[in-house]
Amino acid sequence: MKYVYNTLCFCLVLACQNRAVSDKQADSLQHTPQVSALQKALQQYPDSLGLHWQLAAVADSIGNYALATAAIDSMIQKDSMNYALWFKKGQIMEHAADTTKAIGYYNIAAKIYASPDVLLALANLYAETKNPLALTMCQLINRLRMGKEYDSYTAFFTAIYHERSHNYPLAISWLNQSIANNYTFMDAYMEKGFIYYDTKQYSEALKTFQLAATINNTYADAPYWQGKCLEAMNQKTAAVQKYQTALSLNKRLTEAAQALQRLQ
Repeated sequence: MKYVYNTLCFCLVLACQNRAVSDKQADSLQHTPQVSALQKALQQYPDSLGLHWQLAAVADSIGNYALATAAIDSMIQKDSMNYALWFKKGQIMEHAADTTKAIGYYNIAAKIYASPDVLLALANLYAETKNPLALTMCQLINRLRMGKEYDSYTAFFTAIYHERSHNYPLAISWLNQSIANNYTFMDAYMEKGFIYYDTKQYSEALKTFQLAATINNTYADAPYWQGKCLEAMNQKTAAVQKYQTALSLNKRLTEAAQALQRLQ
């Protein structure tokens, strides 16, 4: 995707995000102090599922997906019907940007226990890949009547599926429903703004990003995209101000810094 925003609270990292590391990087990551300590502890307690799980979580967090997978596999060999292990393995593959494997492992987890979270994980990846199974997953979750937060997520993923399929009016309608169920859900506001921006409806996009900034005035992407809209509308002075605001909220937002260099 062309934008940066926070992933959903249940750790669904968007499929297009590429966090894979080279073999050389992975080798160096394997020997961080925390990883080394866990590996040393496992030499003493090789049957400790807790230590294997910690190693998988730490390795995943630093981008050493081979080590994370190996730690999970060591547990799966002993307990192949453990839903949580397959779900974690799916998350690791998703973080590694291997969407196909992630979907496969999530499906194994779902066959063991079709929890709302694993169905949401599948809905996310199916929506991103324009697979209509995304709609099926959302319908299954809705039948569980989990409440407005989950209703907001299912509406969001339904919208993503329709957006990726270029049915923008229907996507907007579902994003509005997502926001109605959770008015603080920044991803829904931003996605709605992106649709307007991509279809060159800059005024509507600007209004959407302004509303997002009102809901959360510390969210750097909202003023950044206001700047993008203003720049597209040839309002460069106003755009500069928004880029400056975005950069003040997030010093690591390199896109805002690059925009300021371009306009100043």
